[in-house]
Amino acid sequence: MASIPELMDGHITLEVECLDRLYLNGYIGKLATGLGLVMFMREQLDKPVPSPVVLGQITERFRAAVKELAEREQIPIYEFRHKEDKDDIANEFRRQRGTRDGIVFIGVAQEKAQAFQGKKVNGRFQFDRDKTVYVNHYYFYIDDAEFGPIFLKICSYAPWAMKLCINGHEWAKRQLEKRRIRYEALDNGFLSCADGEQLQQICNSLGPAHIERLFRKWLQRIPLPLRAEDRQAGYDWKLSIWQMEVSLTQIFDRPVRGREFFEEVIRDNLDLGRPDRVQLIFERVVTKKTPGRFRTRVIQDGVHPSLHIEYKNFDWKQYFKEGRGCRTEGTFRNANDFGVNKGLENLPYLQKIGRQINRRLLEVERVSHNSGLSGDSIQRVVQPTVDGDGKKAPGLKFGQPVSWHYFWL
Repeated sequence: MASIPELMDGHITLEVECLDRLYLNGYIGKLATGLGLVMFMREQLDKPVPSPVVLGQITERFRAAVKELAEREQIPIYEFRHKEDKDDIANEFRRQRGTRDGIVFIGVAQEKAQAFQGKKVNGRFQFDRDKTVYVNHYYFYIDDAEFGPIFLKICSYAPWAMKLCINGHEWAKRQLEKRRIRYEALDNGFLSCADGEQLQQICNSLGPAHIERLFRKWLQRIPLPLRAEDRQAGYDWKLSIWQMEVSLTQIFDRPVRGREFFEEVIRDNLDLGRPDRVQLIFERVVTKKTPGRFRTRVIQDGVHPSLHIEYKNFDWKQYFKEGRGCRTEGTFRNANDFGVNKGLENLPYLQKIGRQINRRLLEVERVSHNSGLSGDSIQRVVQPTVDGDGKKAPGLKFGQPVSWHYFWL
């Protein structure tokens, strides 16, 4: 069996580092507390008696606006059933409708949320978010001209939280199409590209400004719970990073080499989750006080295994993608683990950290691979060789007696 370096060196036809799935929270800072909500109703909405009735009116107005948009632009509204796979439904609608730079359909799902609930205390309403409640969320599944498939989810109850989901690979595909650069897709990634260097430059360029423009564009095109004058008064949504995936995809020239590579990785790296090994990958000192579970997991999904390592809220995984490429991927679930807050402006720093982790992991796998001779190495040992002066040295079969004086002649 060839070693990991032998399986990779000279056998990678395409290598791409890119942001993968990115989930962002949209929040209104002024409405983070019950007192802020009361001030909003009194001062902005001019309601002397802040009550749940006022919030209910906003919710009903939002629902009516969604329905009116769907009827006007003939956009389907689909009510998700409990535990139904939303991605499967979305993919089917996208195939059927073929929408470009528009809303494909609107999904409605009743889900948990930390929405404000009002209760009377001494004759006045107070609002808190101590308990989770089941409320309607509206999913706007969109095809964007620049980003491709995205969705924007809006909670219909105060404080009207949002979630924006985008994919860096899909954004890169649209940029290649604009530049008329040919590529072959690999599910959520690339199998080949006519200009690999240009592809990597495109992936490197995606940043907070692109995402902010996308967000503002669709806030102008979909119904919102708050009015334009409310947003101009400072009650507007801001984005923060909820979950972020940074991936490295390496495509092998032959599928068999990729399978051999991944078999070697799993066999020789089951201890990567130990604290001493984790320190090599994350460049963080691990002590007894470091939170999280330090373990390595091999998860079998059908015939496709994947290798998983955890560090605090960070999850790292590696798997063989569609029988052609090794996908090495790190997922940030809490930016605070790496010394920064969740603001969108910290995306470039987290992406840099994620890429470094992916690269160090591959390097650790190379170095830690067992030191036994590979088949190719053994083959070279037993074959005749020619030195720099043109003198021939015969090969030796294993088990053949060695005459040591021969080597000193």
